Amino acid sequence: MSGDFLPRFGNQAVLSLQPYQAGKPIEELTRELGIKDVIKLASNENPRGPGEGVRAALARAATQLSRYPDANGYRLKRALAAHLSVAPEMITLGNGSNDVLELVAAIALSPGAEAIVAAHAFVVYPLAVIAHGGTLVTVPASDWGCDLEAMAAAIKPTTRLVFIANPNNPTGTWVARDALVAVLDRVPAHVLVVLDEAYFEYVTQPDYPNGVALLARYPNLVVTRTFSKIHGLAALRVGYAVSSPKIADVLNRVRQPFNVSSIGLECAEAALADRDFVATSKRLNAEGMTQLTRGLEQLGVAYIPSAGNFLSIDLKRPARPIYDALLELGVIVRPIESYGMPNHLRVTIGLKDENARFLDSLVQVL
Repeated sequence: MSGDFLPRFGNQAVLSLQPYQAGKPIEELTRELGIKDVIKLASNENPRGPGEGVRAALARAATQLSRYPDANGYRLKRALAAHLSVAPEMITLGNGSNDVLELVAAIALSPGAEAIVAAHAFVVYPLAVIAHGGTLVTVPASDWGCDLEAMAAAIKPTTRLVFIANPNNPTGTWVARDALVAVLDRVPAHVLVVLDEAYFEYVTQPDYPNGVALLARYPNLVVTRTFSKIHGLAALRVGYAVSSPKIADVLNRVRQPFNVSSIGLECAEAALADRDFVATSKRLNAEGMTQLTRGLEQLGVAYIPSAGNFLSIDLKRPARPIYDALLELGVIVRPIESYGMPNHLRVTIGLKDENARFLDSLVQVL
């Protein structure tokens, strides 16, 4: 390949992007340091693993590995439609919610079109915007969260897309229903608003809005959710968008065929039916959140109040050395300097003993 290949890319902006940096896998730390007793609190996964119904569905689906999956996801769409009280025609399935975020960027953006994101927002938003030729507009945060008024004020005739994460990853901040509705009322009809609700099922705050319930009022709204978090299916990559049937129709035109595997479809349907598993996971997360916040307060370590299944803690100094020291103790968390937060670590809420081990390890390294 000739040495001048890269400068000939049609979309030169992609050269400014950095590959997505995932949380360090347990196997990688074991391989690097020889540590076998490792806990991972880095990727906002459900520490319980999947439920029994999912395990049974996994065994059933494994008997059909030579067959392509149902490209339209008929059964899962109908299960989701019944669960959410929407029409199946409003649902677009994705290979994780990242996939549907990419699909929205694909239909909304072209060269010269702008997309608005908040500072410290999920890194996939700018990746999707730049990859699809759009112009990224980043609005400064307010108390680490989305400044909805500033985002609305940034909308111009060239704006085509606005991303709002609720709760936001990695900060855990959330926007209240009244504030969200006030801004949605101001967004022009030609601008799509993506409301990313990946952590929806964990939220306990009473003023938190249900985006799906707002779809009838705002036809330019797209709500995205995932089975990767509370349902414990991160490895299977199943997400979905709920939108007007017209938007869903266009999303499905650019969606890759077979973007959700047979195993993913089967297990997601089983996970959706296991409401006791979700309720217990939510309760354990709330208990773990209290355990971590009380422990951090006793240590004098600041944190950002969170509505998700994670906390971003503020060490008031560069966090990378603390992250490295925790690795030496077999504890994996997430440094988030790439989000413009070099003094913070993001910590997933784990099981009770995992939370305790993190706090004990933090005492040692501090």
